[in-house]
This record gives sequence, structure tokens and C-alpha cells, in this order.
Amino acid sequence: MAITVSIELNREIEIPGPYDDVFDLLADVPRSASYFPKVNKLVDLGDNTYRWEMEKIGVDKHSIQSVYASKYHADKDNGKITWEPVKGEGNGVVQGSWKLKAKDDKTTHATFHTKAELTLPLPGLLKLAISPVIKHEFNSLVDTYMANLKKAF
Repeated sequence: MAITVSIELNREIEIPGPYDDVFDLLADVPRSASYFPKVNKLVDLGDNTYRWEMEKIGVDKHSIQSVYASKYHADKDNGKITWEPVKGEGNGVVQGSWKLKAKDDKTTHATFHTKAELTLPLPGLLKLAISPVIKHEFNSLVDTYMANLKKAF
């Protein structure tokens, strides 16, 4: 038995760095991922496709882990970085985008959007209890990621 939890997040931040530097960091998936908390392993699958293996959450046999893969596309001229899910990799499908715009010579406005569906090996009765916990954890990870990106500049 398994449950599926759907999550959708939107964030807007001002990153204190010039557009080219911010774009280059976010388009470099391993470098960008180094600012994302609780990543156990990032596996390069080739062709700008990466499998994210997050740290396990929980205790012993009651722990859960998110694993998913996405293919990344960077379009510097239009200020957009997108990722699409790779089916059959792990227990999640994740897609999203960064939209970047130079605010001035030293600041970049960034809009982040992501949608995720995680399928977890838990009884259906737990969905109501576990969904808010997973959504809170995901929000917390993304908020920490945003703060880490700001500190990078």
C-alpha cells in the first residue's frame, strides 16, 4: 500500500548578485544542489539529467526517503531554467523552473516554482496525518535553500 503526496511551491527572492553570476550558479545543477539541504547524493545520469537522493527522514524501518530525477534546460537569453521529471527514477516526480531578471547591476530578481508528487510506502490511513508533515518539511528545505543562495553572494 502506498500514498501519494502532492506539493506545489512558489517563491520570489532578491539575490544580491549580478544576473550572469546568479544564472550561472543556478544552471550548474551540482553547484546549485550544494546549497540545498539534506541531499544525501546527487547522481549525474548524463545529458544534464540528475537523480536526487535525499536524506532519510524518520527512524529505522519507519523512515522515508525521497528519490527522483529531473532533466534540466537552461535558457540564459530568456532568464529561464526548467526541469522536467524523468519517469521510472525513484519514488517522486519533480518539475519546476527558475525565472531570473536583472534588477540592477548587483541584484537579480528570482522566481522559483516547483511541483512534486512523492509516492511513499505507507498505509492510506496515514495520508491525512503524514501529508502536512511532508509538505512542511519540503517548505522548510526550500526556504533554507533560498537563504543559502542569498548567502552565496
